[in-house]
Amino acid sequence: MNLTQRRVPQVFELGRSSSIRSFKSIDSSSITHGIHVFQCPDAVGIVAKLSDCIASRGGNILGADVFVPENKNVFYSRSEFIFDPVKWPRLQMDEDFLRISKMFDATRSVVRVPKLDPKFKIAVLASKQEHCLIDLLHSWQDGRLPVDITRVISNHDRFPNTHVVRFLERNSIPYHYLGTSKENNREDEILDLVQNTDFLVLARYMQRYRKDIINIHHGLLPSFKGGHPSKQAFDAGVKLIGATSHFVTEELDAGPIIEQMVERVSHRDNIQSFVQKSENLEKQCLAKAIKSYCELRVLPNEENRTVVF
Repeated sequence: MNLTQRRVPQVFELGRSSSIRSFKSIDSSSITHGIHVFQCPDAVGIVAKLSDCIASRGGNILGADVFVPENKNVFYSRSEFIFDPVKWPRLQMDEDFLRISKMFDATRSVVRVPKLDPKFKIAVLASKQEHCLIDLLHSWQDGRLPVDITRVISNHDRFPNTHVVRFLERNSIPYHYLGTSKENNREDEILDLVQNTDFLVLARYMQRYRKDIINIHHGLLPSFKGGHPSKQAFDAGVKLIGATSHFVTEELDAGPIIEQMVERVSHRDNIQSFVQKSENLEKQCLAKAIKSYCELRVLPNEENRTVVF
């Protein structure tokens, strides 16, 4: 394949390739879904090697998304495939992809088999506002988010008989109240509580956690800072509101963007409907970002950008 022809995202639907054996003769209950993401310096033959790795073990590629940025010597891919774990054991799969990773000097090669691998363990760090927290808890309970919530940590003390606390108690999820201040953000205590998590959500005030942190903030246009931004935006008569989910960096609300959503508002909205629309966007945007992250759709691209397949 000519490299100059791969400068735009491409999707290959390879699931019916004649070179990959049919699964019709296999018990459907044994077929398992896998995901592989890959990042390495661009070179000839990467797609061929990845495809051959899966096909040689009897796997069937359902879809492969490839991206090579213009004028950048870097290759990104995400493949979804099905396989028989009896024919291709999980440990063997890791070894096979590791071999390709070494072959192309990859900076990222991650395999995930949702049916066999543990769910991502997350902790949720929440402030006084509850709309995103409540939505995450119910999405987790309904199985719409492929995560295990290990605990909720907050700088706001919630009373025992509140909806959130009752929900957490019913589901045996610990709740930790850690009052913070400018002089003491309790980061050492938080780090101790989240040491066994895979990533954090809504962690606005965490800096020393060395794994990924996903945050959400409103996008009221034009920008309104300080207290009660929704009221400021409503009073200014804005016509477009939004939400941005992003990774957390040392600079607040400036990390690489994962997902964004927008919605129009009008003179017909009152302050209640205005705030409700804004909060609904935040909930949807955060949930989609977490789901994309768990499905290995999000890859870093340069210092402050992402590739989201």
